[in-house]
Amino acid sequence: MSNTGAAPTPQPFFLAGERGELFSLYFPPQMPRATSCGIVFFPPFAEEMNKARRLVAVQARRFAQAGFAVLLVDLYGTGDSAGDFGDARWELWRNDMLRAARWLQAQGCARLVLWGLRSGALLAAEVLPELRSSVERLLLWHPVVRGEPLMTQFLRLRLAADLMTPGEKITTQELRATLAKGESLEVAGYTLAPELVQRMDALDLKSMLMAGCPPLDWLDIAAVADRPLAPASRAVVDALQQQQICVRAATVAGEPFWNTLEITEVPELVERSTQWLDEACR
Repeated sequence: MSNTGAAPTPQPFFLAGERGELFSLYFPPQMPRATSCGIVFFPPFAEEMNKARRLVAVQARRFAQAGFAVLLVDLYGTGDSAGDFGDARWELWRNDMLRAARWLQAQGCARLVLWGLRSGALLAAEVLPELRSSVERLLLWHPVVRGEPLMTQFLRLRLAADLMTPGEKITTQELRATLAKGESLEVAGYTLAPELVQRMDALDLKSMLMAGCPPLDWLDIAAVADRPLAPASRAVVDALQQQQICVRAATVAGEPFWNTLEITEVPELVERSTQWLDEACR
């Protein structure tokens, strides 16, 4: 595996998005591969993105050391990009990530890897049809397989906050009823637009990838290395393999770094991801 020299220095810049500038970090390849290959990172939802930043940056540096060009982008309304989270829409994120991939292609990356964490896997799958001829591989980190449970889990953060205040407690059903009326909600410091929730509720990773998928690397986090995939993950992997889609899946030991109280690293995840892509994209 290529992994020599000092860690590459990322180059910050603002990418022109559909509705505003998107803060981006470009990690140029330390020693470019014989065939130029770029990796676009698709970030997870809301606070999961913030908790994951450190590990994602560590992985991006490792990929760059291995000869890949890597692009990290803050979605519209998140991080240091333009806009407010309450104005974010799934289609806007989709279009902006498509722009990010094309920017990387313009840097000379004829082959692409789409790297998605959690709900970022759904976003990568959404963008894939527009880029399929150029996508060498997908790398998915503990992907969310359906959008609706993720949104329900996020709404429960509002319920948890309400437990700390006196008065009648609201339910998830009532929160969804508010969204159904076209009203936004404040959840864990984020303004949640009904249009975004409705669109994400309908996302299903299996059906999105079954339409046609390049080779796929799937890595889940577990308390113990090489534990069997969770049933939801296993069902998607099995369905894809039955369609003759090449899927390599495993679990690595670590904590769910996207929602731990302290910023957490998962060294085995970084090592396995680097090894797999280094071998696959020669």
